[in-house]
Amino acid sequence: MDQKRHRIRELGFAPGHFAPGPLNAITDVDGLRVGHVTCHEGERTRTGATAILPHGGNLFQDKVPAGFAVFNGFGKFAGSTQIVELGEIETPIVLTNTLAVGRGIEAIISHTLAQPGNEKVVSINAVVGETNDSRLNDIRAARPRVDEIRLAIDTATSGPVEEGAVGAGTGTVAFSLKGGMGTSSRLVPVGGETYRLGVLVQSNYGGRLVVAGRDYAALSEHDKDGSIVIVLATDAPLCPRNLERLARRCFGGLARTGAALSNGSGDYALAFSTAEAVRRTPERRKGVSAIPTLGNDAVSPLFEAAIEATEEAILNSLAMATTTTGFNAATGKSSTVDAISLPHPSHR
Repeated sequence: MDQKRHRIRELGFAPGHFAPGPLNAITDVDGLRVGHVTCHEGERTRTGATAILPHGGNLFQDKVPAGFAVFNGFGKFAGSTQIVELGEIETPIVLTNTLAVGRGIEAIISHTLAQPGNEKVVSINAVVGETNDSRLNDIRAARPRVDEIRLAIDTATSGPVEEGAVGAGTGTVAFSLKGGMGTSSRLVPVGGETYRLGVLVQSNYGGRLVVAGRDYAALSEHDKDGSIVIVLATDAPLCPRNLERLARRCFGGLARTGAALSNGSGDYALAFSTAEAVRRTPERRKGVSAIPTLGNDAVSPLFEAAIEATEEAILNSLAMATTTTGFNAATGKSSTVDAISLPHPSHR
């Protein structure tokens, strides 16, 4: 069967009014890198890991300011309490499956300790988010392994980002359809400057799907529970407080897709700034420093762009995913989840 897929804009849907970046991806934010490891093997393994590196340097030494938000906390997000406390990220961000969070932490620690300049590091706040892919994956089988997650970190690159049933989205399900990884970006004019904002999602949640304002009524059943992790990057110089506010706006985009936001959902958003002016270097962390940031009255356009980019990233995760047959770990049986059916670009 032909499973060639198309991003949502190719299918005639363009959420919002801000222009997307050149790649319409989180990697439109300069210096940011994304890596996937996909474990699609035999009849039972449908899982993986995705790594996001805010910049190409030593993240432990040159930390980035960050904000974290939770809509419904039925999930696991390692490292979140220190992000809330200190307002910064010091490692790559890894997304994977629920039972691989510990291995994700191990992979990040291994990567960080190996970097030149970190020879005396004795404490690391590894950042790992998850969703549960057990409807298509034998989640108890301890995949991805630590070395596989480390590979996602070490091979992360700039440029186009692969979407759909790859990396941490290999076995995910959204709205009873095949979910996955999706991304989008926006160019945001603020105060005479144009900033870039990008979003990457791991979609694995439920509700009644809405595609760019239109009900998607082709489903015989609808999931309610499930989770999503939303990672937002921007080159706008923002303080941790406004990055937390920006992270919370991502849930506006989530709601636009028809999310149920149920008791059993884990809805997490992490936002960070890559701007060198606000980077937490060792010198800046030692004492008083002058760090220029956008003020409260200037950030509303970024808030709106976060909503738009999140909605489009989620729709891309569905549009780019392919029908997948795997193993339902709860029932012990084979399971098939269909990809979303949308009009081909030539049929619009």
